[in-house]
Amino acid sequence: MSSSDARRFDWRIVFWILAITLLIADQLIKAWARHALASDQSITVIRNVLDLTLTTNKGIAFGMFQGLGLLLAPVAIAIAVGAAMYSMRHREESPWIHIAMALLASGAIGNLYDRVFLRQVTDMFHIRAFEFPIFNLADSCITVAAAILIVRWTIEWITHKGDSTDSEAIRRIT
Repeated sequence: MSSSDARRFDWRIVFWILAITLLIADQLIKAWARHALASDQSITVIRNVLDLTLTTNKGIAFGMFQGLGLLLAPVAIAIAVGAAMYSMRHREESPWIHIAMALLASGAIGNLYDRVFLRQVTDMFHIRAFEFPIFNLADSCITVAAAILIVRWTIEWITHKGDSTDSEAIRRIT
């Protein structure tokens, strides 16, 4: 698909499919973990690399702000609504932006659901290779979305700052 074909394609459809699919996947994985594992129980997936370890937290992002997660619910709602509105209002935006917005919305809603209905967020992915904090699919979605946006904004910054030759080359990439 050429760059012009990608821009003609309505990536807002992908936004909704991706956001809903990832939200459902996040909730199914969390439900499975709550039913298959006892609290703090681990199952080795890849020895010394990845375990499934059931934990919960009442904070946000890697357990920060313990006990304040529900108070920050309006932030999660604003992120999800803002991401959806941006995607819907910017049809001609890069496919990467629509994907990032879908990831942000699904991640924010996935963890918000846990905070509101379970009063705690379920985490289960434990990377043992370098002792990363235990996380879930919603956390991954938010992190990947942030990475996509940082790369995209960096490219835009370089494009606007560089000469026309560099700008054209970067534009073709995105």
